[in-house]
Amino acid sequence: MCSRAIDSHRTNSRLLKRALRLAAADDAEVALKVNACTITDTYWFRPQGSELKYTDVRFTFNHFDKLALYGDPDSFNHPESRTPELTNIGSFEKCWRLIDGEWWMFKQGSSLERFSELFAYKLGSELGFDMAEYALEDHFIKSRDFTRGASVNYEPAEGLVGKDENYVLNFDTFYMLSPDCAEQYLAILYMDALVFNMDRHTQNYGILRDVDSGRVLGMAPNFDNNIALISRGYPGNTSRDKDRLIGDFISLLAENSRARELFAKISQKAVTEELVGKIIDSIIIEADRENVIRFVTNGASRLG
Repeated sequence: MCSRAIDSHRTNSRLLKRALRLAAADDAEVALKVNACTITDTYWFRPQGSELKYTDVRFTFNHFDKLALYGDPDSFNHPESRTPELTNIGSFEKCWRLIDGEWWMFKQGSSLERFSELFAYKLGSELGFDMAEYALEDHFIKSRDFTRGASVNYEPAEGLVGKDENYVLNFDTFYMLSPDCAEQYLAILYMDALVFNMDRHTQNYGILRDVDSGRVLGMAPNFDNNIALISRGYPGNTSRDKDRLIGDFISLLAENSRARELFAKISQKAVTEELVGKIIDSIIIEADRENVIRFVTNGASRLG
């Protein structure tokens, strides 16, 4: 339950908890304030003896989005109400917003972080991979809820492998669920290596389950690529000859015959200078075009 609580290290998390009179509450109390309910799954806690139903606790509005996203002072004075921000995990300042009946995640970030997130989404989509949808809005980046209001349940990989990000362990775990999941996991790793996503952890990839039966439907789409590519500045070595993520991915294929066979089936569109340049030009954030082209195409060459 504690893992479902908002990150207490976020500045706006502290403001939110103070506004909701939860400043002294621990993570369990924070999550239970909203029955540990989240936007992306239908799991929740009901007090013993209560007759509450899921329809009573699921989120249908959010009056604290601005406070959670950028510390809006007017929102601080809003009357207490249920908010999905109390279970909106992660280290970046963010919020959920309901737009035309759909939830969108808005996230803060520097211009280079927003460029990197959007670039990864556009490149992965061009390559035919299942990517969570991203778009720019004002000075934020937003992503559409890929569970469509918990019509499917998102289960982070942490529920399957703990915090162990070992490629072989994860691949074998997903393969036991289904070869399709393992293939989708390989696509995520390939993209991580291609765009140098340093921050893949067991909370930002996982599976989707049927709400009623719990049946595994497949991997969740690739999301959370804001600490990738040029998000932390332009790399000095664009040749990618000492790239750890590429090396780890190549080692997985070399050591695991199943992974090698599945990866060979993944349809890959060529990552050309023209394709990368087209994606860069479609993003209204300034970036060093030639540096990004060299970095990505050299990565694609090393990955084969």
